[in-house]
Amino acid sequence: MAGLQQDVDIAATAELARHDDYKEKSELADSHINHSDSSELGVDDAHYGLEFPTEEERVTLRRVADKIPWNAYLIAFVELAERFSFYGSSVVFTNFIQQPLPKGSHTGAGFLLGQSGALGLGQRASTGLTTFYQFWCYVTPLLGAYIADAHLGRFNTICIAVLIALVGHIILIISAIPGVIEHKSAAGAFAVALIVMGLGTGLFKSNISPLVAEQYKRTKLFVSTTKSGERVIVDPALTVSRVYMYFYLFINIGALVGQIGMTYSEKYVGFWLAYTLPTVIFLLCPIVLYIGRTRYVRSPPTGSVLATAVRLWRYAARGRWSWNPVTTMRNLTAPDFWENAKPSRHTGESKPKWMNFDDQWVDEVKRGLKACGVFCWFPIYWLTYNQLNNNLTSQAATMVTNGLPNDVLSNLDPFALIIFIPLCDLIFYPALRRWGVNFSALKKITAGFFTGAAAMIWAAVVQHYIYKTNQCGDQAATCADADGNPIVSPLNVWIQTGSYVLIAFSEIFASITGLEYAFTKAPTNMRSLVMSVFLFASAIASALGEAFVSLSADPLLVWNYGTMAVLAGVAGVIFWISVRKLDSQEDRLNNMAAGHVATEKAY
Repeated sequence: MAGLQQDVDIAATAELARHDDYKEKSELADSHINHSDSSELGVDDAHYGLEFPTEEERVTLRRVADKIPWNAYLIAFVELAERFSFYGSSVVFTNFIQQPLPKGSHTGAGFLLGQSGALGLGQRASTGLTTFYQFWCYVTPLLGAYIADAHLGRFNTICIAVLIALVGHIILIISAIPGVIEHKSAAGAFAVALIVMGLGTGLFKSNISPLVAEQYKRTKLFVSTTKSGERVIVDPALTVSRVYMYFYLFINIGALVGQIGMTYSEKYVGFWLAYTLPTVIFLLCPIVLYIGRTRYVRSPPTGSVLATAVRLWRYAARGRWSWNPVTTMRNLTAPDFWENAKPSRHTGESKPKWMNFDDQWVDEVKRGLKACGVFCWFPIYWLTYNQLNNNLTSQAATMVTNGLPNDVLSNLDPFALIIFIPLCDLIFYPALRRWGVNFSALKKITAGFFTGAAAMIWAAVVQHYIYKTNQCGDQAATCADADGNPIVSPLNVWIQTGSYVLIAFSEIFASITGLEYAFTKAPTNMRSLVMSVFLFASAIASALGEAFVSLSADPLLVWNYGTMAVLAGVAGVIFWISVRKLDSQEDRLNNMAAGHVATEKAY
């Protein structure tokens, strides 16, 4: 039967070649293709004329990624400019909040041997405010996802987000200009800027990531021949992974240049310049968006399908509840949980009026919820990553810097990413595939937990030796001489390198793969929503981080880093145990047929 079905599908594809009108092609494809058996044989304009693999070829042929479309690079450049402005300004937040304004200064600049500062609120306030900012930036994507999916579409929502963030940047500059920075009112303006910028960032982040991957339109495996004559399978999942690898590369180019430039601007000119230059670069975002407005592949808003998805889950859960929580959990995770909710099971009056979708969309929702289950583990991972934004910067200030700004060391993270992302894409990952090693998405995420834990172990050891070598012992952050000049540990600040490089590897394994996983597992009309759920995991991590603020000061910093290491390591083990069965289904989930939901007008 499978062979007969394949012959029918091939015949249908050949028949389509005789039609010039694409609409006729689509209608004929819908009438001849059995999506449940041969979904890989899509015949839309992105796949027309391609050779699709047989079951034997799927198992035996090597898989490769396709080329990235130029539209994706344009969008990645917009992200580069936005990340330059985001990280370029936020990299100096720790010093702006924690350190006091230098004596006689009207800009906050510390110059060669001094420490830059402004508000003088201390390390705990600094950790608390920067953690809140991270939380806010990753809560607001939920709003951005709803606006995009239901009303405006991703591109239009991004344009609005850029305008909001620009207003926030202007307020941030005002908080740092001479005449304001010397007064308590600077703290109020700074807080307002964080809220406005965070709103713009959230609306932007939930939509820019799906938009960049949507520029690549192929979703089916197909066969190609390399220049050497080797027949290979071009895998859209690997292509999406490549898109996000280079998207992340652009992010870190922006972050690296922005952070290095702004740390020196802060140290030798003042905070006003460190906030103005990112704003100038941010102005490139609307310019590039306008230039490429007619080139981007856009997904129009489809109306809110979240309510439909919730109603679908409630319908599937009918009759599966029990007073026994174990029984309830077993019923809700049963293999046949979604079967009774498929429209094909209902005909005539038994079919609910709201069931305006097909069976494939039910499978997509099921897949999307599994992805959201994976993201539930990410807050533990982000707890370790967030140490980079505050405590590791503070740690650098307690060691010998030889005139190097204490917040410039964090740039080792994006610098390492810029080096290792191309190496992973061009050498490391292809080599694993040639050797037959399936380093799948969930295996990469698991590796991200372990490398994040290793980064925290490194930081804990460094902190231990800072306490051991500083004249003030475990009060290193506040150690000063009679004139108020800081006394630091004789350790060189570059010993922090290990933490930053390990965090970079953890991002390649966990963060980049998380973006890829959110895009490939979400229903087409819920991509912004599922992406926002992935980003929301970072918000939860920031909220959890508030619980650890009490550890973010002397003499408890060794305990802080050690706790993060243990949490990440244990979470990595439990994560893999919980997803190993899902990992075996990766290829099938990536190649499911696309589902459809009727528009409100059609309904």
